[in-house]
Amino acid sequence: MNAGTVMELGRQALEVLLLVSAPMLLAALATGLVVSIFQAATQINEMTLSFIPKLVAMFVTLLLAGPWMLTLLTDYMRRLIESIPALIG
Repeated sequence: MNAGTVMELGRQALEVLLLVSAPMLLAALATGLVVSIFQAATQINEMTLSFIPKLVAMFVTLLLAGPWMLTLLTDYMRRLIESIPALIG
């Protein structure tokens, strides 16, 4: 196993990491933006107001995108485990 192989495995791992985390992060970002606009419009400056909507949005996102995320992780792990003989020998 040479440096190029290690770099390729690291690149693939980071790619899977970004793909799996993107739906949850985007849901939290969008919800935070909507709540911030609502707080600015109504002048309600309660810090805990944004927590519950973000939590609900992330839960709904996990329910909707969870199977896709699990499939993506499972496929990556299967490819990684299947490539072990080629990496060793």
